[in-house]
Amino acid sequence: MEKIGKIIKVAGPLVAAENMAGSKMFDVVYVSEKRLMGEIIELSGSIASIQVYEETAGVGVGEPVYITNEPLTVELGPGLIESIYDGTQRPLDIIYSKTGNFITRGIHVPALDREKEWKFEPIAKKGDLVESGDYLGAVAETSIIKHYIMVPPGLSGEIQTIEDGNFTLEETIAVIKTKNGDTDITMMQKWPVRKPRPFLEKIIPNEPLITGQRVIDMFFPIANGGTACVPGPFGSGKTVIQHQLAKWANAEIVVYIGCGERGNEMTDVLLEFPKLIDPKSGKPLMKRTVLIANTSNMPVAAREASVYTGITIAEYFRDMGYSVALMADSTSRWAEAMREISGRLEEMPGEEGYPAYLGSKIASFYERSGRVRCLSQKKDRFGALSVIGAVSPPGGDLSDPVVQATLRVVKVFWSLEANLAYSRHFPAISWLNSYSLYNENIKKYVKKNIADNYFDLQAEAMRLLQEESELEEIARLVGIDALSGSDRLVLLVARMIREDFLHQNAFHEIDTYSPIEKQYKILSVINYFYNQAKEYIQLGADINLIETMKVKNKIARMRYIKNTEIDKIDEIREDINKEISSLIEE
Repeated sequence: MEKIGKIIKVAGPLVAAENMAGSKMFDVVYVSEKRLMGEIIELSGSIASIQVYEETAGVGVGEPVYITNEPLTVELGPGLIESIYDGTQRPLDIIYSKTGNFITRGIHVPALDREKEWKFEPIAKKGDLVESGDYLGAVAETSIIKHYIMVPPGLSGEIQTIEDGNFTLEETIAVIKTKNGDTDITMMQKWPVRKPRPFLEKIIPNEPLITGQRVIDMFFPIANGGTACVPGPFGSGKTVIQHQLAKWANAEIVVYIGCGERGNEMTDVLLEFPKLIDPKSGKPLMKRTVLIANTSNMPVAAREASVYTGITIAEYFRDMGYSVALMADSTSRWAEAMREISGRLEEMPGEEGYPAYLGSKIASFYERSGRVRCLSQKKDRFGALSVIGAVSPPGGDLSDPVVQATLRVVKVFWSLEANLAYSRHFPAISWLNSYSLYNENIKKYVKKNIADNYFDLQAEAMRLLQEESELEEIARLVGIDALSGSDRLVLLVARMIREDFLHQNAFHEIDTYSPIEKQYKILSVINYFYNQAKEYIQLGADINLIETMKVKNKIARMRYIKNTEIDKIDEIREDINKEISSLIEE
């Protein structure tokens, strides 16, 4: 690194430096003798504007700037899983062991451990012709995840040598003869965070990402490789929903980005995740998780980098053929960081002070999701990257530019409402305002693997909930006793759907996760109750008897039936039949 520039202006996280001719946009530089990491975000002649990822207090005019001639990159290789990074991929646990509770400015620690040896088991052999993305071998990174070592993008040729044994990340495991000569391959790759990783083809996602959350899976599903937006006001449960999805979604790898969130919320994540048990493997959930923590008291500029760092790591695992779920909490804080930097650059502001390029930045982030055919000679390797972003609009205002820009590019909208949260209904996702555009995509999969009438059941439940909202207005005016028996039945069953199906306790050991088969059975039984009661009322029977049926208590307890005993839910149909029959006889 050569000393090349000189600071001429410091404005918070924005530093201007002269004598920067030859530098490129998004090159990483180190500012002042403290070696604070930064990135060039504007060039004008020989003057560069630098976004510094650390606190700039004490930095003054005239201090040097050191250039690297490289963009902001992440290190990709064994050791990513179970790691906790900051927004620029510095390992926080290693920094803590060196400096204590507070990050020392200018500290530089490799993202991946250079000393640790990993057992490399070759898959390819000497003499094989390989292309970008082909597997060379594998490392058992954790007891759950096999980490495949791939030919780096842009390389192809014949394997000259390939070794079996224990290696550090910087030792050569194979030599590939390319048209430009022999290339040494290690277990670690580097990749610029702002550049999407390549793939062969993007494919329409056609399988649901099962989350175990009933309101999502049955009503507003997200496809595996899809995008979703979770906007809502303060206290409506955005972070809890993100935590639930990170814990229970049926993705093989989870990347959780805490982007500008409160420190106590990230602390909950960091303390809770190591204790959680993965429902599929029975092993700790951290064995397939990467955490990126960039709390609200950390430098604002690093928020902007954190989402790119996270999605590049997620793409790397997608390229191995894994299904990856990325949670970004929250993209509003990321947009606020963009707004602050844009203001300091004196750019022309757009709506509500956000930069004019807000929409394109948000779109470019979400567009990196998807189900893809991975780079490889074997054209049958598929990976998926699902991106779920929380948005925190001021006062819950859904006309906020960040919400609107996000809704233009995502296909699932889970609208959180304060009035549901304040009435203790969680998840506080509005069943009347939310939507999913993936229903058609996943229809074939759902009919084949879950049930033929899955979407009919969903449509009937939505019809009852919408009818309930209309009837509630009438009931307020004339009183519930003035309604007909069939209308009162609609109100009764809609309440059952809300309270016994849509409401889900994230802190209950059974109710926190509901398998899709159990969700279907619960809603089927509620629908069966409605159809049986409707027939009874059509015979001219008394609605008051229906409203006091004892079987309603069993229906309310269905969600607490153990996931290993969901066949017991079917038995409640018999109880419904018996009680309805006894009412008819009376």
